[in-house]
Amino acid sequence: MRGALRKGVEAVGISPSEYLLRELRRRRTAAGLTQAQLGERVFCSDSQVSAIETGTKPPTLPFLAAVDEALTTGGYFATLWEELVKGDAAPVWLREWIEIEREATALRWYEHAFVPGLLQTEAYAQATFRAARVPLPELDQRVSARLERQNVLDRVPAPRLFVVLDEMVVRRACGGADVMAEQVEYLMTCAEQPHIQLRIVPLSAGIYSGLAGAFILADLPDGSRAGYVDNQLAAQIAGQPDPVVGLGLSWDAVRGEALPLGQTLDILKEAAKTWTT
Repeated sequence: MRGALRKGVEAVGISPSEYLLRELRRRRTAAGLTQAQLGERVFCSDSQVSAIETGTKPPTLPFLAAVDEALTTGGYFATLWEELVKGDAAPVWLREWIEIEREATALRWYEHAFVPGLLQTEAYAQATFRAARVPLPELDQRVSARLERQNVLDRVPAPRLFVVLDEMVVRRACGGADVMAEQVEYLMTCAEQPHIQLRIVPLSAGIYSGLAGAFILADLPDGSRAGYVDNQLAAQIAGQPDPVVGLGLSWDAVRGEALPLGQTLDILKEAAKTWTT
């Protein structure tokens, strides 16, 4: 699970996707059905219904059409999908962060396992979703949503993007040699952009604090800051009285382990050669 940890940031309004999920829960309850009972009518498990209603799994048009039939809603949910929600493939727990990301004046992003979503190529993004076992009917939509998210970097003025990557991100295969070769070349191109600062923590650093997990910090126009953490168990930072302040300290620590630009580019160039030979 991933989650946004906000400090002094107003909550964003409800999105069309969130409205659809709210209506799913409301109309199922009004029909007197449990999740298991609805699942029986639409030929899926109660856990799948629960995952869709809570936003951890995006709904699909076939599912919504089946719900319309089960609840006799006359195509209501299919229409909502087509007219309001289609293309919004991000899970509910990610949508608030996307809104924050769009407003940010600066982003500080640390990753120890994957290339940050804002810097992924299409082929790399597809490989990450395949690795996460995203169902094939949802794959293209999820990839498109991720690539569309990258438009934030085309804003005028563009937000400053500071990225620290563990070297294993460019050494570990994701989608095969061709995919990695293209991705590493793209990272080198990104590193030359004036609004992007890319640094790598070398393997020679050994064990360091950043290996505990990826995170992002966003600086917002009103001077506040929001943090985004990647945690498989819960959206929280254990042992930190103020999670955002704690993430700031974590950023300082991983940034201190990273190499300067010249040495970072040397690692990227060497990694690119390994994926093309």
